[in-house]
Amino acid sequence: MTRRSSLAIALVAALCAAPAFGQSYPQRPVTVVVPFPPGGASDSTARLIAPKASEALGQPVVIDNRPGANGGTGATHVKASPADGYTLLVGSIGVFAINPALNPALSYNPKTDFDLVTVAVRTPNVLVANPNFPVGSVKELVAHLKKTPDKVTFASSGVGSSDHLTAALFWQKTGTSGIHVPYKGGGPAIADLIAGHADVSFQNLGAVANQIKAGKLKALAVTAAERNPVLPDVPTMKEAGVDGIDVYSWQAAAAPKGLPADVRAKVVDAFRAGLADPAVKAKFNELGFEVVASTPADFAAFQAAEEQRWRDVVKAGNIVTQ
Repeated sequence: MTRRSSLAIALVAALCAAPAFGQSYPQRPVTVVVPFPPGGASDSTARLIAPKASEALGQPVVIDNRPGANGGTGATHVKASPADGYTLLVGSIGVFAINPALNPALSYNPKTDFDLVTVAVRTPNVLVANPNFPVGSVKELVAHLKKTPDKVTFASSGVGSSDHLTAALFWQKTGTSGIHVPYKGGGPAIADLIAGHADVSFQNLGAVANQIKAGKLKALAVTAAERNPVLPDVPTMKEAGVDGIDVYSWQAAAAPKGLPADVRAKVVDAFRAGLADPAVKAKFNELGFEVVASTPADFAAFQAAEEQRWRDVVKAGNIVTQ
């Protein structure tokens, strides 16, 4: 075989092999880890976005629920996964901002262990009370708390949850106090509130809107900058006389740190395409969520600000997880 023939054969072999090494992402299904059980807000967010994200990527998007440690188990799994775009994370404010504020020994760091993709959606909390609780407004609640300090029970979905820390922030802003009663999830907390075993609670709007409309709970205020169209007659906390409690529970997407630039761009575009779909937006709105679809840069700035905000609340309230 001549040298020229050998070179020609080598060139053909290289050209044939090139697609195997140069194939564009993705070439197989993409897994989205949800660090909570099925049925919660993070799970619903991931499952609503997945079909349109799958269309954008041209591959199936598979949801993998890995609950534990307030979202830490799933987040740590994603942190340790290859930065190739095939393992992603959809988690809550707790995963990205509250866990780091509460736990100095956390097994992951949102700032350094992830490529932040987008804040997908957000929803305000609603200050709700049992219908028989003898207050009808935030002003009356503050007066009642000052008259009977450490008597009113505030139910939450757990220590360090968004609803717990919103209550702590409320006490700090109003100079009041109450009894924190943590439950193992929002469902049990809401059930006991309806049954009259707890007095008040800050709950995600989507979790209590139906109970409010049915008269099973009464809403005193929403923790948003503006009134929410789901509950247009319920004032904001600022309108109700308490400033500085604009609080949203939010869901966001991330990936292991170090995605190649082209892969990261495709992941970001896929998630934002899913969130931009009118049918997806409408479904989120029905659940009480507002679509955000932030850029990675905006997410990074927002995450840092949120983490610091809750660090300040945790410190002022001397809040510990144990």
